[in-house]
Amino acid sequence: MTHAIAPPERPKALTAYRPFWAKRFGPAPFLPMSRKEMEQLGWDSCDVIIVTGDAYVDHPSFGMAVIGRTLEAQGFRVGIIAQPDWSSADAFRALGQPNLFFGVAAGNMDSMINHYTADRKIRSDDAYTPGGVAGKRPDRATLVYTQRCREAFKDVPVIIGGIEASLRRIAHYDHWQEKVRRSILVDAKADMLLYGNAERAIIEVAHRLARRQPIESITDVRGTAFLRKPDDPALAGWFEVDSTEVDQPGKVDALLNPYLTLEEQAGAQGSSCARNEDATQASTLPEGTQPIRLIRQPLPAAQARATPRAQTVIRLPAYEQVKSDPVLYAHASRVLHLETNPGNARALVQRHGEGPALRDVWINPPPLPLSTQEMDHVFDLPYARGPHPAYADETGSHDGTTKIPAWEMIRFSVNIMRGCFGGCTFCSITEHEGRIIQSRSEDSVIHEIEAIRDKVKGFTGVISDLGGPTANMYRLGCKSPEIEALCRKPSCVYPGVCQNLRTDHGPLIHMYRRARKLKGIKKILIGSGLRYDLAVLSPEYVRELVTHHVGGYLKIAPEHTEGGPLSKMMKPGIGTYDRFKAMFDQFSAEAGKQQFLIPYFIAAHPGTTDEDMMNLAIWLKRNGFRADQVQTFYPSPMATATAMFHSGLNTLKGISRVEGKSEKVDIVRGERRRRLHKAFLRYHDANNWPLLRDALKEMGRADLIGNGKHHLIPTWQPASDGGYQSARRSNSTPVAKPATSSSPAKGKLLTQHTGLPPRATTAHAPKPTTPRRPGPVKSHKPR
Repeated sequence: MTHAIAPPERPKALTAYRPFWAKRFGPAPFLPMSRKEMEQLGWDSCDVIIVTGDAYVDHPSFGMAVIGRTLEAQGFRVGIIAQPDWSSADAFRALGQPNLFFGVAAGNMDSMINHYTADRKIRSDDAYTPGGVAGKRPDRATLVYTQRCREAFKDVPVIIGGIEASLRRIAHYDHWQEKVRRSILVDAKADMLLYGNAERAIIEVAHRLARRQPIESITDVRGTAFLRKPDDPALAGWFEVDSTEVDQPGKVDALLNPYLTLEEQAGAQGSSCARNEDATQASTLPEGTQPIRLIRQPLPAAQARATPRAQTVIRLPAYEQVKSDPVLYAHASRVLHLETNPGNARALVQRHGEGPALRDVWINPPPLPLSTQEMDHVFDLPYARGPHPAYADETGSHDGTTKIPAWEMIRFSVNIMRGCFGGCTFCSITEHEGRIIQSRSEDSVIHEIEAIRDKVKGFTGVISDLGGPTANMYRLGCKSPEIEALCRKPSCVYPGVCQNLRTDHGPLIHMYRRARKLKGIKKILIGSGLRYDLAVLSPEYVRELVTHHVGGYLKIAPEHTEGGPLSKMMKPGIGTYDRFKAMFDQFSAEAGKQQFLIPYFIAAHPGTTDEDMMNLAIWLKRNGFRADQVQTFYPSPMATATAMFHSGLNTLKGISRVEGKSEKVDIVRGERRRRLHKAFLRYHDANNWPLLRDALKEMGRADLIGNGKHHLIPTWQPASDGGYQSARRSNSTPVAKPATSSSPAKGKLLTQHTGLPPRATTAHAPKPTTPRRPGPVKSHKPR
């Protein structure tokens, strides 16, 4: 008989804390970035200083603004150091010493993904910097910023967060060094790590620190990770489930007799009951001494299920094990992803180091989702909705050379929800934001649209997006809170839509209709990615979307056409896309509009064979698509697909060392094969034809080479200078010029934190001389 899982305690509301005394200062127009701004606000110091790799944009789509404004609403004085010069600690002293802590984040993007393409080539721009200039943040920015904060004020606690820290909270495969790195907590030597959307955790931690509670004593906050010694007295009463090894052939333990006491069970196994031993030992200890009651022997599965989950920790394989054992790495990844539901997740622990340096990385269960009222509170805070005045040009505008591309993209958009229950294995949204949807109220969304209309400079009446991680998951979720708290499935929509999932798009339809009736609103577009396998369950929603909210093009992401790679991505089959396309075309025709779907695809994903890519190319040509926006699989830290990439095993299924019991996955490695998979997606680019001809011949498919409409590529080769003219100018490939210098170009810094070997660099290709605003990719009929 197993114990029922007790639901987590109701969390303290974000607005239920007694405000810190500095609340009397009121909200700042912008959070200060200089001493002069602090003096204008009447501040003598900051309580919290946030260090970020992004330019400071006071908008709810920028993480540092959300955390800063949330702490400000609690009464704390928050300053921001944005994109500091990391060559010394001077820039980190600009606002003085914070009274409580430094909060460090690399930015809205992982700094390595921000700097490098999937093929590890240096990017030429940075969307989160004024003017799109590259080189304003270091590689592995969280590590560098933490180090400089320590140098600036060594006794101030440093708390790291953001997506870079969130996805590196355990030992993780690093694509740029091609090895497993330690938890970022160990490398950064930070005091605490907050993962996921951290409002709930950061508020509690800030108030505790304000009460002068030492940060090392704060070990019970959800959504946090920290280092602790294995003999920490605070571990008294914890149960430890040993998951440091995968199943191995050998002795099979007998089934437990449920009628035996714990002592009798232990005696039958040749051991003793740890809890009774503790009681015996306690009687011989001095009065007032409490023994550590961490049960270290592996608990049998049945007993592990019966332990109180709130006091149970799962021990993952140590860093020293997973760094050289891909099978154990895959096992650790699988365990971590099974412990992501806030309703039933247990704490995780992973050992790092040996001898005196040995420490455990302790990861508490994920934060409990915000309620609708709490979401409204966060998004209704007094954001300025624009970049800090420090970035303005000589006219006071942010639309010229100082324009921040990421802000321009979301300038007139509204975020209506958080989270995603899709579980796509290559995506980091679920690991970071969780799979439980957190939605704002309709009134809150409408008020934000009105604020954009009335206050944001340059608004023309068009809302560019009403969405989030996924456009159509607003207010969707499990029908039963009890089932939701127990569920350990990684996806609610794979291999099919769960029967317990509420898929009613009615609230979203009502919001669309109300929003477009607002005075001064000409058009509301949907720019977020659409989950079309959910959309087809609501024809009324598809009709509403297609009739009123598509600006000629709608992007969706089938990602592939073949079952092999789709099963490793946890994406629906291409038949679902066909159903959605039929509905899209029907409703477009009924509305008297000519509109197009823009499907996105991934090349070189784990589980993708050369034949899979060839079949995808054939499908593209048959359907008249010439894909210009092509993405190659990017092994981001902690993603399930990255564990497949590193281990060669399907971590969605059981992991075993026994040959044939674990499913092996075809991994696309090597520059030539990755180029080939990308070339199949761009079959229409003449520069790819020689590579494709050779590959098709090797595959025994020379029948696809010819000059007919049914052939994939022609037999003739045009004279080419290596350039490619796309229907979308920004996707064109200008003629490359030979390198003139072996040193990196300006703005393309290689720091000591890069971790990549030295390599020759080439001059960057010139941009097209005629500027043209990027538009949607157009579909073309094959020749």
